[in-house]
Amino acid sequence: MNGKSIDGGLGRILTYVRISVTDRCNFRCRYCMPESGVTQLDHSRIMAYEDMLFLFETLVSLGVRRVRLTGGEPFVRKGFVPFLGELRARLPQLSVAITTNGSLVEPFAEELGKLQLDGISVSLDSLDEADFRDITRCGSLSDVLSGIRALRKYSDKVKLNTVLIKGFNDHQLGDLIDFARSERVLLRFIEFMPLDSSVWFQDSFLSVDHMIGRISDGGGWTREGPSLSPDSGPSVYYRNDKTGQRVGFIAAVSHHFCHSCNRLRITSDGEVRPCLFSSEGESLLPALRNRDREELVRSILSGALRKPDCWTDLAVGENHMSRIGG
Repeated sequence: MNGKSIDGGLGRILTYVRISVTDRCNFRCRYCMPESGVTQLDHSRIMAYEDMLFLFETLVSLGVRRVRLTGGEPFVRKGFVPFLGELRARLPQLSVAITTNGSLVEPFAEELGKLQLDGISVSLDSLDEADFRDITRCGSLSDVLSGIRALRKYSDKVKLNTVLIKGFNDHQLGDLIDFARSERVLLRFIEFMPLDSSVWFQDSFLSVDHMIGRISDGGGWTREGPSLSPDSGPSVYYRNDKTGQRVGFIAAVSHHFCHSCNRLRITSDGEVRPCLFSSEGESLLPALRNRDREELVRSILSGALRKPDCWTDLAVGENHMSRIGG
C-alpha cells in the first residue's frame, strides 16, 4: 500500500471497481444495446489480460478491495476462466466477482467453483421462452437456466439480477421470486436506467417503490435494516416472514446513491468512467501498455476526480451498457 487512495470527491473513497473485459456479447438485450449498428472494438484496442493484471495490482495499491468483471459477456472472450485463476493466484486478498448472462457458463461451472469467487451474478429477465427471446433478441432461456443450475451446484455465491421493464416482464415478478426460492439463490430487481436514448423510454420505467408495493400487497415481507459493512452495495432487502427468502431492490434512478457511491468503472479499452452515466473518461491504455505504474496511478486518480456530484447532472445519451460494463 503506497498511502494513496482513489478520491471521488464529496468524501467518497473508491474501493470498488467494475471492469469490462470485452464489449462483445452473444445477446442483444433491449435495455443494453440497439438491435444492430453497434460498432465493436478491434481486439488490438482492448486491454490484454496481462494489462488487466498490472491494473489490478495498481488498484490494490490504491486501496481497492473489490472488483467485478463484466462485459459485454465475459465468457465470450477466450481464456477468461484461466485469467480468473491467475488473478486469484496473484491477488488472493482481492474480492473478485463476475457478472454474466449465464448462457455460456455451464462447461466452466466446476472450475469456477474451485476458484471460490466472491460473487457470481447472472442476468435473468424472464422465465418465459418467448418473452426471454424478445428481451434478449437472440438468447436461449434453457441455456441460461442450465448455467444457473450448474453454477449453483458448485457455488453458494450465485445471485440473479432482473431488470424490470414495464410492458415486457413486470408481470413475471412473482414467478421470478418463486424461481429464485426454488433454486435457493438471491434475486435482485433493478430499475431500468436511462443510459441510452435509443433503447430507453419513460413509459418503460418501473420504480423500486412500485415493485416493493407489488410484493407487499399480500403482506408477509419485512424490510431488513441497513448493512453496517462499508462494502455493502446499494440494494435494499426484504425478507419473507414465512419462508425466509430475501429479495433485493436497486433503485439506481428513483433513489440514486451518488452521495455514497464508492465505485469506479473501467471499459474494456482501458477508459476510466467515474460514473455509469459518463460518456467519456481518461484512457489508461498508454500507461498499461508501457507498464508505467506512476503514470497509471496519475490517470486513475485524475479520472476518479471527474466523478459527478449527482447523476441528474448528466443527460440521457448513447451509453450502451455493453461498452461500459454496468
